[in-house]
Amino acid sequence: MPEVEAAIAALRMGQLAIVPTDTVYGLAAAAASEEAVGRLYRAKGRQELQPTALVASTLERLADAIPELDGPAATVAQELLPGPYTLIVPNPARRYAWLTGDRPDTLGVRVPDLDGPGRAVLAGAGAVAATSANLPGGPDPHRLEDVPEELRAAAAALVDGGELPGTPSTVLDLTGPEPRVLREGAVPAAETLRLVSSVL
Repeated sequence: MPEVEAAIAALRMGQLAIVPTDTVYGLAAAAASEEAVGRLYRAKGRQELQPTALVASTLERLADAIPELDGPAATVAQELLPGPYTLIVPNPARRYAWLTGDRPDTLGVRVPDLDGPGRAVLAGAGAVAATSANLPGGPDPHRLEDVPEELRAAAAALVDGGELPGTPSTVLDLTGPEPRVLREGAVPAAETLRLVSSVL
């Protein structure tokens, strides 16, 4: 698909792309590029101390991006991913400092449960930084046309994945003594914690 190829090329060149995930449309940049991620933050009006998730196409790609991922966090990741979760995991090597906000020893990670153009973009572009393609406080976009014009203009490529569920990922913090749901999203908190307790 030409739009998929355009998005992969844009991300590889440090530009931004609007891509579908398994929850909402995301504004994405190459995770390994501090300059590209800075462009994402400026486009969205995002505060520098706000963390942004690293998104990979598969668990194997996630392990390549964060080789230190092991222990309970890795066990939970194997159970919940791919899926509509963002997991906050230990980041002892302090990788991707431009994504961690004010907690450099932690990192948010996602492996969305995707097929179609969204999966193709992630598979071709490698790990990306992605956040909902909305403006601060605005509604989460479940159709490409719901993405604010300012973000569409800032992106070098737009990928249409049709209508998405529209509820963002559930955020689960695995860095403390007990798992904590920081944001209830696509999966209810009680169900998330039940799944985690079954594998730990």
